[in-house]
Amino acid sequence: MCSRKNPAVVDMEMETETEMEVEEKICRCWRILEFYSGIGGMRYSLLRAGIRGRVVEAFDINNIANDVYEHNFGHRPFQGNIQILTPLDLDKYEAHAWLLSPPCQPYTRQGLQKDSADARALSFIKILENMPHMMQPPLMLFVENVVGFETSNTHKHMMEVLAGIGFVTQEYILSPLQFGVPYSRPRYFCLAKRKPLSFRNPSCNNLILWTPSPFMPSKNNQSTDGSDGNDGNQGEFNSSCEPIINFLETHFLTGNQQEYTTFRFGTEVVSSTADGKYMIDKISTSTSTPKHLADIDNDKIFEDDGGGTNKNAWDMYSVAPSLIERWGNAMDKDIVFPESRRCCCFTKSYYRYVKGTGSLLATSGDINSRLEAPSLIELGLRFFTPREVANLHSFPAEFHFPSHTSLRQRYALLGNSMSVAVVAPLLQYLFSESTTSKIPTLSKDIC
Repeated sequence: MCSRKNPAVVDMEMETETEMEVEEKICRCWRILEFYSGIGGMRYSLLRAGIRGRVVEAFDINNIANDVYEHNFGHRPFQGNIQILTPLDLDKYEAHAWLLSPPCQPYTRQGLQKDSADARALSFIKILENMPHMMQPPLMLFVENVVGFETSNTHKHMMEVLAGIGFVTQEYILSPLQFGVPYSRPRYFCLAKRKPLSFRNPSCNNLILWTPSPFMPSKNNQSTDGSDGNDGNQGEFNSSCEPIINFLETHFLTGNQQEYTTFRFGTEVVSSTADGKYMIDKISTSTSTPKHLADIDNDKIFEDDGGGTNKNAWDMYSVAPSLIERWGNAMDKDIVFPESRRCCCFTKSYYRYVKGTGSLLATSGDINSRLEAPSLIELGLRFFTPREVANLHSFPAEFHFPSHTSLRQRYALLGNSMSVAVVAPLLQYLFSESTTSKIPTLSKDIC
């Protein structure tokens, strides 16, 4: 069994240690710190990537986010101010890897763009400034943020700190669209390894790449344009994405006759015909509530992460005609259909506002109806449910919100989360074997 001692940072020792010697000092199970843990998107990504590791601590200041994290993982993140953590405090965790998703508001295009002068950037800057003073800094670092972070002063400072303590980096700007998910959410990612560890593809070192091909050669090589909008070359690879219908839960169709159809994420529920339309198995065409819906208690609709399986619950997701009449022209570009292969990024303000916060789902007709309908009201527009937003973030079916969280809180938390479909392969690449040696076999009994 290997010891718990981590490699030292002293430059003289770094020069004499080989990569294999560093790796031999790693325990049989990766020890991981998760900063800004939110509702667990990073941890689900670790699980999906198959990383044999243990999150020794998670940190987040948001009380409701910590409720959700604890509900799903059985551990409540540390909720104190991480700016008070000292290098000695961080050394005590003996973590091999740090995963960070710091606040994005200082760098968003819609915000004030105060960058490192924004108070919300200070905790991340403090973490960076602690690293050179640690006896046992992490071997690996993973940072996620919005597009725009890569041009910020904070980014410049991060790269200077990492270079100063012997890290090599690879940076990516990627969207779920490049991974077959019909969801436009381009994000910035930094992967860093401390020498003598190295990446499997060192030719990508010190570059910002817009394609996943260096670590997933079989994936679509189209690069994202970094935009959340409908323009740009993202449309060129939308055809490789699954249709949105595969990510929907029970769906209520409007019309003269009420029809209920169940769309189960991750299972075959629809089949396409030669003309490109989708055949959907109808559960009922009667005007009475189907049994599988009638058995659900109206008072517990929130327990299933959105209430999409309850007939009456759909009312809360419908877009009011008055809002359509007022904002119709601005909403038009956000409207998608079940057969669409792309939807817009969901922000934390989704459901509070109908314009520019995420896509709206048309529940009547198909894409042709958009051209034929005299009014958008006839399309039966509704918001995506929290469960559906979680599906588009590629969260597993086992993910749930605790019953006391409100609908707005759920949307806000999801809007601040990340795409598991994108982060998981990046983490797999970060933790994978390097160019000169393999990571030792990790023992299950320690994990």
